[in-house]
Amino acid sequence: MVRQADGYVRFVDRLKDAIRRRGENISSFEVKQVLLSHPAVANAAVFPVRSSLAEDEVMAALVLHPGRVLMPADLIAYCVPRLPYFAVPRYLEFMSELPTTENGKVQKYELGERGVTQQTWDGEPAGQKGAGRTSA
Repeated sequence: MVRQADGYVRFVDRLKDAIRRRGENISSFEVKQVLLSHPAVANAAVFPVRSSLAEDEVMAALVLHPGRVLMPADLIAYCVPRLPYFAVPRYLEFMSELPTTENGKVQKYELGERGVTQQTWDGEPAGQKGAGRTSA
């Protein structure tokens, strides 16, 4: 999303990369940029995963810089003041590398199909403010 000079907000993302969560459109690009702005994060992919509700939840797969350690709750706390509450990822998964095409583009569809795994951190049961909640 981009805030324009007249105060309006314009949604910017590829249609296939848009995430619909609890009635809100979320730009995976915007969420990714916030995640990448954290000094420990080397690479990130943001994608929808199925929710028990009718729409999707936000999930991020992350690769950290070598030698860096980052607790999921600390990354969510970093995101909360930088993103609208509905765009804060509910799910995080740290990986050694992201699946890519021969051209180096991250295969988000593959991550989305994989979905939530046993290694995925879920912010909602963890009680993390902003993660999967309908108000900040």
